[in-house]
Amino acid sequence: PPLTLREDFCGTFAVCCEWVRSHPNRRAIGVDLDPEPLDWGRRHNLALLPVEARQRVECKKVDVRTVARIKSDILAAQNFSFWIFKTRSELLGYFKKAYANISDGGIMVLDMMGGWECYEQMDDVRKIEADGPGKPGFKYVWEQVGYNPVNHDASFYIHFRFHDGSEQHRAFEYHWRFWTIPEVRELLDEAGFSSTGVYWEGEDENGEGDGQWQRVESAKSDPSWIAYIVAFK
Repeated sequence: PPLTLREDFCGTFAVCCEWVRSHPNRRAIGVDLDPEPLDWGRRHNLALLPVEARQRVECKKVDVRTVARIKSDILAAQNFSFWIFKTRSELLGYFKKAYANISDGGIMVLDMMGGWECYEQMDDVRKIEADGPGKPGFKYVWEQVGYNPVNHDASFYIHFRFHDGSEQHRAFEYHWRFWTIPEVRELLDEAGFSSTGVYWEGEDENGEGDGQWQRVESAKSDPSWIAYIVAFK
């Protein structure tokens, strides 16, 4: 059973905190270059853990391409964060370092997205209800700014609009290369992983995602999908 988790591009390292909360023998390490989300995570995520659990979380402000002294059973790189590497050589270099940071028999977990709706310039506006009586809700805006089919560069922004008319403009921004599942699997193979698997979400009776992920060899065409790639060392 896996006991150690490394969260690359960890931001506020919420996954690390949930990992150690789930079992008293589990340890986690979060790695990120940006001190601002790390500090926020210490105040708002780490501080909510029992004292004993906090001691099992380590945060490091270093490049994810740094090879750690201690290897992890699971390495997670979520929220499409590795798409910041826009060339084949850069991404292969990261995957080789990730391979070196995983214990024998361990895994790396990556998420992917795709579908033709992801390439369109659009604003997806969602109303978020208040988390308590008497509190106003707000609007969450996912803006797809542009996509270049020549090099697969894409930019996205997240804005927040509030009931008083104010807006937190570009609260988050992402400038990525839109990688495909076959490209990523081929690079993971080249980096040394023994095999990879793709996990696709099932559907309920209304055609919506049911939260159940199954390993697949094929999937139907979908305008907007999210999947996971698991690489086995």
